[in-house]
Amino acid sequence: MIEKIIAALVSRGYRVLMRPFELNIIGIRSSDRTTNVFNDSINAVYKDDKGQWKAHRYPATTDPGLYWLKNPMNVSGTAILKAGQYVNSHIIGLHRNKYTALVQRGAVTVIRDATRDERHDFNGKEEKGLFGINIHRAKPEGVTNAVEKHSAGCQVFANATDFNAFMALCEKHSKLYGNSFSYTLLNEPELQQAA
Repeated sequence: MIEKIIAALVSRGYRVLMRPFELNIIGIRSSDRTTNVFNDSINAVYKDDKGQWKAHRYPATTDPGLYWLKNPMNVSGTAILKAGQYVNSHIIGLHRNKYTALVQRGAVTVIRDATRDERHDFNGKEEKGLFGINIHRAKPEGVTNAVEKHSAGCQVFANATDFNAFMALCEKHSKLYGNSFSYTLLNEPELQQAA
């Protein structure tokens, strides 16, 4: 899996971070378009202090939950993060002033889903800017099965233990290289094309 992810990044001309414990954070959006489930993944890929690639794959959602699809916060529609690489887009901070997560600090591009139905619409209007597209967890403990209100466009971990392990890696990265993180979102077919 590491090879496929790196190949997908390289084939698109995206940055690949190579220093020890410098995190490549990659979301992979599943081809399965089932709504309201954690069927995507967030991956932490990095080299260890011996120069060996390491990867951790965490179940997640890269799509908004059903509640926000039907009840958008924004009149233009619910935000769906567009696939791409967002350099220096996140920092360690407080998600909704409640707990430590990766919070958006640089511009990203979202697609506005204004259909108010149960399907994600990737053909809506695009907007670039600051929208609070954070990388955080669902429930404070255990595994969450339905996305619902946990994502209005954020990238969300299903498992609280996974999220805590991920944040420990982020803290290590931050101590070595500063509080700045890039996030790359790939669509699943991009991995197969790069293989």
